[in-house]
Amino acid sequence: MHRLFKLGGFCFAADHPDTLVFPPNFLRFETKDVQPAYFYTLRFVKSIPNPVGVCTAVREDLIVYRDGEKESRLLGIQGMLGFYALYRELDDTHAEVMIAEDCRGCLVFDPVFASLFALERRMLQKDSFILHSAYIRHRGRAILFSAPSGTGKSTQASLWAQYAGAEIINGDRALLQKVQDCWMARGWPVCGTSGICQNADARLSAVVLLRQAKKNAVRRLSRGEAFLRLYGQVTVNRWDQAESARVLDAVEALLRRVPAFLLDCTISEEAVDCLYEALYPATVAETVRLRECL
Repeated sequence: MHRLFKLGGFCFAADHPDTLVFPPNFLRFETKDVQPAYFYTLRFVKSIPNPVGVCTAVREDLIVYRDGEKESRLLGIQGMLGFYALYRELDDTHAEVMIAEDCRGCLVFDPVFASLFALERRMLQKDSFILHSAYIRHRGRAILFSAPSGTGKSTQASLWAQYAGAEIINGDRALLQKVQDCWMARGWPVCGTSGICQNADARLSAVVLLRQAKKNAVRRLSRGEAFLRLYGQVTVNRWDQAESARVLDAVEALLRRVPAFLLDCTISEEAVDCLYEALYPATVAETVRLRECL
């Protein structure tokens, strides 16, 4: 079968066996009548072949090889013996993906399936990067809540949906893309345990870094402070110096255009009110003025 997909500004084709089942969240990004910039050929194999090239990075769930500019990856899952797939670049516009027959069941998990495509490599070529964040749309603009896992990103997103009428686009990931002089937040086919995944775009108005606290407080961060907190939440291949440098430049460019805030927060409506006042000071001031006139 032949399918077309579009993630941000990246259009690609996937040729695959009829028996390969795509996760529902990935299919949200299927498209038609576009000219793909990249081509993937996926197939099932009885055993994963050996990669070509020099080993450049080793993790429990990933081994990376380089052959000149081309990259190959043995893909695994933490806690699982062996590898479920081999991703191998053939040239500047083609890659093949060999999936172990006995690992079909693993592909139902969004992160496992998305890893087949090494998408973060393609995103950088489109002035884009992936941020670990809950993405909401409020007043037509995107607000991102970013923090390490377990801090409460999806919780704060849910509070904004409950008390401020926001729409949750993704509970765990956002693709950020520079478009001319502004930054856009875009949907992504991986959403963690939140289960919320939409293919929707919005101009980015703020990035909010979260910190659990007993009292709610918010302050705008300097670019330097924001960078130190934000960079750790960006998907980046730290074994590749050139890619790492491009991500550094992209995060710096983002913070020159988009304000970043630090929100010390509780799980309460008050946390929403606290951030709301920082994001919309003119609206709050006008509301106070009208009340005083009554």
